[in-house]
Amino acid sequence: MPLELQIIRASEFIRLGARGHFDLMASKAALAEIAAACRKRGLNQALLDLRALRLGPKPVFSPADLIELVNTFREVGFTHEQRLAILYQSDPHHRARLFAFLSIVRGWHVQAFGEFEPALAWLSDVTESPADTIRSASEKRIPVRDLQRAVKSPGRTSRPKTAKSRSPSSPK
Repeated sequence: MPLELQIIRASEFIRLGARGHFDLMASKAALAEIAAACRKRGLNQALLDLRALRLGPKPVFSPADLIELVNTFREVGFTHEQRLAILYQSDPHHRARLFAFLSIVRGWHVQAFGEFEPALAWLSDVTESPADTIRSASEKRIPVRDLQRAVKSPGRTSRPKTAKSRSPSSPK
């Protein structure tokens, strides 16, 4: 089955101000323009390629910036049927994965990848739901305790056990 997708490179939407710092408003406007063009052409898959982005000791995006960028997709009419794969070379500040997580929480099909091939395979798999994306995005399984076992039987109190002191005149 043929796959049509838009590849969006970091240089196409990340804008810097006069002093070389990240310009959120200009980046948001550029990303909105690209997302709107994808929607207009009927493309439901896009790859956000951040591999050329050189990261410093501080993150380029703050969590608030990421939320603004996630909201950009909603503002331009991004639908829950569309998919966005984020491809990164390295993610020391966990911003690519945080962007994906914030998007998934809002019901979008977004996932972050460190390699091209798995990203392309995920984009071509249209049978996955947002709940499946959350499960596949987790790096390790965290067991959920059985609440029935954790709750004590109704006849017991939840007071901590202390040693009872007996008076010398009390029977044994």
